[in-house]
Amino acid sequence: MATSLSLSKAISARTYTTSHHPSTPLSHHNLPSSLSLSSSSSSLIKTSSFSLKTSQRVAPRASVRASAVESLDKSTSTEVALIDKSVNTIRFLAIDAVEKANSGHPGLPMGCAPMGHILYDEVMRYNPKNPYWFNRDRFVLSAGHGCMLQYALLHLAGYDSVTEEDLKSFRQWESRTPGHPENFETPGVEVTTGPLGQGIANAVGLALAEKHLAARFNKPDMEIIDHYTYAILGDGCQMEGVSQEVCSLAGHWGLGKLIAFYDDNHISIDGDTEIAFTEDVDKRFEALGWHVIWVKNGNNGYDEIRAAIKEAKAVTTTIGFGSPNKANSYSVHGSALGAKEVEATRSNLGWPFEPFHVPEDVKKHWSRHTSEGSSLEGEWNAKFAEYEKKYKDDAAELKSIITGELPSGWEKALPTYTPESPSDATRNLSQQCLNSLAQVLPGFLGGSADLASSNMTLLKMFGNFQKDTPEERNLRFGVREHGMGSICNGIALHSPGFIPYCATFFVFTDYMRASIRMAALSQAGVIFVMTHDSIGLGEDGPTHQPIEHLASFRAMPNVFMLRPADGTETAGAYKVAVQNKKTPSILALSRQKLPQLPGTSVEGVAKGGYVISDNSEGNKPDVILMGTGSELEIAAKAADDLRKDGKTVRVVSFVSWELFDAQPESYKASVLPEDVTARVSIEAGSTFGWLKYVGTKGKAIGIDRFGASAPAGKIYKELGITKEAVIEAAKSLW
Repeated sequence: MATSLSLSKAISARTYTTSHHPSTPLSHHNLPSSLSLSSSSSSLIKTSSFSLKTSQRVAPRASVRASAVESLDKSTSTEVALIDKSVNTIRFLAIDAVEKANSGHPGLPMGCAPMGHILYDEVMRYNPKNPYWFNRDRFVLSAGHGCMLQYALLHLAGYDSVTEEDLKSFRQWESRTPGHPENFETPGVEVTTGPLGQGIANAVGLALAEKHLAARFNKPDMEIIDHYTYAILGDGCQMEGVSQEVCSLAGHWGLGKLIAFYDDNHISIDGDTEIAFTEDVDKRFEALGWHVIWVKNGNNGYDEIRAAIKEAKAVTTTIGFGSPNKANSYSVHGSALGAKEVEATRSNLGWPFEPFHVPEDVKKHWSRHTSEGSSLEGEWNAKFAEYEKKYKDDAAELKSIITGELPSGWEKALPTYTPESPSDATRNLSQQCLNSLAQVLPGFLGGSADLASSNMTLLKMFGNFQKDTPEERNLRFGVREHGMGSICNGIALHSPGFIPYCATFFVFTDYMRASIRMAALSQAGVIFVMTHDSIGLGEDGPTHQPIEHLASFRAMPNVFMLRPADGTETAGAYKVAVQNKKTPSILALSRQKLPQLPGTSVEGVAKGGYVISDNSEGNKPDVILMGTGSELEIAAKAADDLRKDGKTVRVVSFVSWELFDAQPESYKASVLPEDVTARVSIEAGSTFGWLKYVGTKGKAIGIDRFGASAPAGKIYKELGITKEAVIEAAKSLW
């Protein structure tokens, strides 16, 4: 499909069964929903685009998988028998693993096994022996509680990461089959899912990345980037607000290679979804710009599923399909079936095998994926070699994104500052860094939640990523902080060389905390650019003034919480953020102007805490003053006055606690000598956590209440964030 065609597709899975609502007519609630993203509101255009896309999608695989392509049209009775056995293998691997662990969610794997089989066995392109092959299709299980579906599929497909022993270790300590999919534990898992809605948001990010790269690097004579993103989401994902945010953006952007299966089985943990979720999902997604089509039988209608995938239709399932007493019930959603029900299910589905058994004919059928995957990757590598000869510069940029290898000397592009440089808000200094980095880092892109002019995040040399201009690098997220963060996580996890950033006011991280936590857990090196970082924003008042936010993110594992004080530290913060691709960074930036301070350094930022001025000798100052961000200037001014009184004063910038704590003990002792107990910290935020640095004999100056609406200077004075407060605290320690 030409990159100018913008079409997103999603397939909604729902089976209407008489056992579920025996006397209820088909209504807006029980009509099946489907999700299929499109750039056009015209259903006719969307239908014709599907036909074009599908035919071109299948053709490249014909040489490797001709029988699979043919089977997308129809199945013989022999094929159906083998597929039935394969699907039941998936079901019972899930049942057996959950039963052995006495923990887990068997319902979704049992219901979604047919679509999983068709996807992994007939549709998706991947190499089991190289899970990170670049041009592979991506699969996201947004309904991550059903992870045994994915583990069973990875096992059958030949991934080394999921052996029989791994299946038997489901949900156990140090297992490669944890209770929800984790990309950092199990090769073959693209993103970490579990919190509902996060997966479909990540999938939008993955699809955005593909569309962006295809627009930048594909040539009329050589389509080097051509892969799809598939996702399965359920009713819980649909209820979470983040899915609405990201699916709205997916429709707006026209992400043509996103195919989402909506497993709409009417069941959530509390019971039938009728108790809380009765909206017309079909109409909602049509309004979002998705193409919505229903295929009724997702339980064993294999030809219908194939047709649905070919035409981007929606599929229906019965949760726990095959379980005679628990199918279509909430009890099968999140607990083991129990030995009695497992035996009944075996009898009902005619499954005579022992737990974890894969029949030989099923094993043989799936074994071809190893050689086919190797061939697919080999063909692509040969194609890329030709591309590299014809388009050397583009190939070099693309390789940087694929491998994550940063261009030599990239950090030299960061701006430099001296104490004579004019005062400026660190949000403005951040924009200088962003624009400098975008010129040298091929995978650098991002945007703001409708605050680009306030966050100062616009890349001036690029236009806006839109459905018709996907090669551009400014992402316009609108007022969708949660979705923005999760989409950026997906972009970061698409390829190691992607370095996405996203921005809003620091206080509005409350809307996207789940996304930031998932970035940290998933080892997604997103840069979160957070401006208006304190009471320094002034008149907007306490609704917009962060207080507890610094402390809360310092408590979150695998996050760098950076609060730079001037231009040099801002540049240093960006250097840290770019270099650490498996740790997300949060930059807290000021609205108000700050001076360029003597003594700050890029190298110091990398250590988290460092000395910017000191008139003592022998590592024995009379007092140590510590500050971050806008309050480092206050600490420096207090030090000047104290020195006039004959005191020796050390001033320490604590731009990142996490980086400082990671330093050798000898370095930390050189900055905070144990025998110097007179210590004062100042920060326009909660004092929580400062005790470990100031000690029991020191003092922490901060704000342990909400802010106020007034000019910034007045708030600082009224709340005691002043030079005078630091001096008074220091004198009280002598």
